[in-house]
Amino acid sequence: MSMYRQLWLSLIASMVFAWIGTSLLSVHVARTFIEQHLNTENRHLANSLALFTSQQNPDATTIELAVSALFDGGQYESIVVRDPNGKTMVEKFTAPRERDVPQWFVRMVDIQPASGVAQINSGWIQLGVVTVVGTTEGVYELLWSNTKKVFGTMFAACFFAGFLVSLVMRRLRRPLQAVVEQASAIADRRFVTIPLPGVPELRQLAIAMNFAVSRLQAIFEEEAARLEDLRHVARCDALTGLANRDFFMSELGIALEEQGRTAGIVMLVRVPDLLAINRSLGRYVTDDLLCRFGRALTEELAKHDQGMAARLNGADFAMLLPLETDASAVAISLHETIAQVTRAFFTDQAAAYIAFARLPVGLDAPEVMMQLASAMVLAETAGGDNLREATLGANLPLPANVQEWAEQMRLALAEKWTKLELFPVANFTGQVLHCDSPLRLKFKEFGEWVQAGHFIAIAERLNLTQDLDRVAIALGLNALKKDQQLVGLAVNLSAASISVPQFRQSLIAQLRQHPAEAKRLWLEVPEAGALKHPDELRRLCQELEATHCKVGLEHFGRQLNQIGHIHDIGLDYIKVDSSAIRGIDSNADNQSFLKGVCSIGRNIGLMIIAEGVRTKAEFDTLKDLGFDGATGPWIKFPEPPQPTE
Repeated sequence: MSMYRQLWLSLIASMVFAWIGTSLLSVHVARTFIEQHLNTENRHLANSLALFTSQQNPDATTIELAVSALFDGGQYESIVVRDPNGKTMVEKFTAPRERDVPQWFVRMVDIQPASGVAQINSGWIQLGVVTVVGTTEGVYELLWSNTKKVFGTMFAACFFAGFLVSLVMRRLRRPLQAVVEQASAIADRRFVTIPLPGVPELRQLAIAMNFAVSRLQAIFEEEAARLEDLRHVARCDALTGLANRDFFMSELGIALEEQGRTAGIVMLVRVPDLLAINRSLGRYVTDDLLCRFGRALTEELAKHDQGMAARLNGADFAMLLPLETDASAVAISLHETIAQVTRAFFTDQAAAYIAFARLPVGLDAPEVMMQLASAMVLAETAGGDNLREATLGANLPLPANVQEWAEQMRLALAEKWTKLELFPVANFTGQVLHCDSPLRLKFKEFGEWVQAGHFIAIAERLNLTQDLDRVAIALGLNALKKDQQLVGLAVNLSAASISVPQFRQSLIAQLRQHPAEAKRLWLEVPEAGALKHPDELRRLCQELEATHCKVGLEHFGRQLNQIGHIHDIGLDYIKVDSSAIRGIDSNADNQSFLKGVCSIGRNIGLMIIAEGVRTKAEFDTLKDLGFDGATGPWIKFPEPPQPTE
C-alpha cells in the first residue's frame, strides 16, 4: 500500500473516530443535563404540590382537585397520590404518543429521570405520599435535532479538514514525486537533477541526490574526455588536427559499401612542391604551411552539414562531402581559400592541385584513390589547369539537380515505390536482436532501388524527411504485424523530424494504434543530428516511454565529448560507428577507445552494438571488448527474410 493511501486512510479513520466520538459525547452530556434538570424539576413540583395541599385542610376531594389542577396546567408523565397504606388515592397518566425520532436513538439515549416524592400532612398526621414524574415528550425530539446539527457540523469540519490536508499533501506530493522519479531514473541509469523543493526534509534529500548525480556526471565527462583523447590519437593527424589516412580510408570505404550511409563527393588536394619548400624554408615554416592547408579545408567543410577532411600523407589532403554538393564549385572555392591563406608561399604557381569525383558504385576505396591520383597527375601536368574532375566507375542514373530530386522523391512517395531492406543485428551467441531496415526508393516503376545514403541529405534540404520517416514507420509496423516471428525492427528517423512537435505527436498516435507491434519497434536517430537537438530527443524518449518501443543512436562515436547530454536522455542503446570498428582486431588505440565506450555505456544502462562488422576477427574482438551485439556484412540471417514492400 502506498504511503499516500496509508496517510489518507489514517486521516479518514481519525476524522471518523473524532466525528463519532464528538457526537456521542455531545449526546451523553445533553442526556446527563436533561436527566439532572428533570430530577430537580420533579422534586420541586412534588414538594410544591404537597405543601399546597397540606395548607388547605386536605381531604380526598381537595387532594384530587389540586392534583388535577397541576396535571392539567403542565406536562407530566404521571402524578400519583397514595395513602399511608399504599392505596392509590389519585392517579393521573399521560398516554404515550408517536415520536418523530428513530427508535434506535431512543433506545440508545434512554432518559430515565428520578421521580419527585413528597408527603402530604395535616398537622402531624400523614395523609399520603405524592409522586411526580415529568414527561420526556419533546426531549427526544430536541435531543435528536441537536444531535443532527452536531453531526452535520462535524461532517462539514471533517470535509474542510480533508480539503486542507489534501492541499498540503498535494504540495508535499509534487517534490516527493520528483524525488521518486529521480530515484527511478538513477535506477534506470539515467542521471537527472531536479529543482530543490521547499519542504526542508525533502530539500536535504534532493540536495544529496543532485550532488550524487553531479558527481556521476562529472565522472562520465572525465571518462568521455579521456576517451576523446584516445579517439583523437587513433583518428587524427597530430600536426593539423584533421582525420588521418586510416580513418579517412575507413570512412571512404563505408560510404562506398554500407547501406544507408550518405554518398557524396571525394576530393584529393595536394600541396605543390612540398619537398622543395621544406628544403628551402625549413621544417617549422613547412609545418605552418600544412596547418594553413588544414584550416582552409576546415573552413570549406564548415559550409556543409556533413563531411570530413583528412591529411593522407606529407603533401596530400582529402575531403569527403555530401552528394548534393556542386563539386566544381567547391573545388574552385577551396582553391581560392587556400590561395588566400598561403599567398606568402606561392606567388608564381598554383596554390594547390585538386582532383575530385562523384563517389561511384562498384569500386572500393583503394581503387577510388588510385583513380583520383591519376587525375591529380593530370592536374599537375596540365599547364595551368590545377583542377581536375575524374569519372569513377558506373553510377546510378540519379537526378541531376535539386528540383529533379524533389520531383522524383515526391513521385516515389505518391506511387508507394518504397520498401524496407532488412539486415540482421545479432548478439555474440548468434541470436538475432532485431533487424536494421533502411528505407529504399525507386524513381521509376521498374527502376533500381536507391539507397538512403543517396537521397537522405537532399531530403533534409527539401524538408521531406518527415514524409519519408512516416512511410518508414508505417512499413515497419506493417512488417511487424505480418511477421510475428520478427523479434524486432529498427527504423531510422531523421533528427530534423524529431525536432518538430507535430511529427512527434503523429508518431505517438501511429504507435498507439499498434501497441503490440510498437513493443518490437526500435527507433534510431543519427548521432550527428540527434546531439544538435538533445532536448527534442529527450522529449521523444519521454513521450515514447508509454509505447515500450526502444530508442537509440546510430553512427555513435564522433562526438563522444557530448556524452554529458546522453546520460539523462533515456536512450536504450547506441550503435557505434563502423569507422571505429573497421580493422579493430589490429588497432590497439581503437580497442582502448571502444572498451571505454562500452564501460560508459554499461554504467548508464545502454546496450552497445557495433556497426559494419566485416570479419570474424573483428566480431571476436568486439565480444572481448564488451559489446552486446553487432551488425554488418559478416552478420547473416539464419534464413534470409523477404524484403518488405
